[in-house]
Amino acid sequence: MPSLRTHATHWFERRWYGAAQPGVFLGALSRLFRRIAVARRERYLAALAGDPSAARHLPQRAEVPVIVVGNLAIGGAGKTPLTIALAQALSRRGFRPGVISRGYGRRGTTPHRVQALDTPATAGDEPLLISRRAEVPVAVAARRIDAARLLTASGDVDVLIADDGLQHYALARDIEILVIDGVRRLGNARMLPAGPLREPASRRNACDFVVHNGGAPAPGEIPMRLELLHAHPLAGGSAKALKEFAGSRVHAVAGIGHPERFFNALRELGLEVEPHAFADHHTFSAADLDFGDQAPVLMTEKDAVKCTAFARENWFSVPASAHLPDAFFDAVAARLAALQGNDR
Repeated sequence: MPSLRTHATHWFERRWYGAAQPGVFLGALSRLFRRIAVARRERYLAALAGDPSAARHLPQRAEVPVIVVGNLAIGGAGKTPLTIALAQALSRRGFRPGVISRGYGRRGTTPHRVQALDTPATAGDEPLLISRRAEVPVAVAARRIDAARLLTASGDVDVLIADDGLQHYALARDIEILVIDGVRRLGNARMLPAGPLREPASRRNACDFVVHNGGAPAPGEIPMRLELLHAHPLAGGSAKALKEFAGSRVHAVAGIGHPERFFNALRELGLEVEPHAFADHHTFSAADLDFGDQAPVLMTEKDAVKCTAFARENWFSVPASAHLPDAFFDAVAARLAALQGNDR
C-alpha cells in the first residue's frame, strides 16, 4: 500500500507537472521561498566578490577543483548516472576523481569513506551505488566540505564531483553542471511548494553546462541518454539481457525521484510492466516486494542496493548507463586542466 509520503508526492506532482492548480496558499509560500532562495545566492555572490558585509557567507574551498552536479527541480533528473559517467570519463582522461555526497538516508553524520562492505545504512544508497559502479573514491558527510577534506587528505584524488550540490553554497565550486529532465523539464517553472523548483529557472544561465536527460534538447543543451541493457539477479547468478523479458509480465519497482522514467524505459523494450512506485530513498522490506506471484521483479540499481540482504531468486537489478557526447567530457577535462594549471 502506498505510504503517506508517496500520496503527498503524487498530490504535489499533479500541481507541479499536471493540470491541477497550486492554489493561493501554495502560491504565497512559493513567493516567500523565492525571496529566500534569491537572497541566499546573492549573499554567496557578494561573498565571492569580497563584500565585507557578506564575509561570513564565504564558501569553503577544497584543495582540488570541485565540479557540482545538480538540478533545479526536486526529484530525479538523472544526476547519479551522470555522476558515474563523468567520474569514469575523467578517469579515462588521466584524472583521479572522487565523489562527495551528503549521504541521504544513512545513519550517522561523521565523515565516512565508502567501503566495499558498506550498506545503505552506513553510506547512503546513492553513494554506495556510485562507489560500486564508478570505482572511484566516495566520501559522505553531513557537511560536504568535510567529505572533501577526507578524500583530499588521502592523496587519492585530484578533482571532486559533488553529487546534488548545486544549491549547497557552503562549498566553493569551479564547474557547475545542471541536469534537466527531458520529459518533465522544469514543470510549471514555479518555486516550491507551488512548483518543483529550488531556485528560479533563470539560475540555469549561470551554470557552465546544461545536460538534457532524454528527449530533444534545447539549443545549447547537452543530450544525455540513459540505456537499460541487462538485469542482474540480486541473489547471484548470470545477468540476463532485458530483451529476454520482452513480452513477459514483470513487476517494476522504483523508489526514485521520477519512477515513470524507469517504467517507460522497460515498456519501450517490450516488457509488460506492472509498476510499483515508492517514495524516493524508500527503505525497503521484503514485504514491500511480495506481490503474491512468481513474476520477475525488476528494480532500479539504486533500489537494489537496499534489497540484497533479503533478495529472492526472481529479483533483478537493472543498471542505467548514461551516454553523453565525448565532446562534453573533453570540455570538462579541458576546464579542469586549465584550473589545475592556474592553481585556481
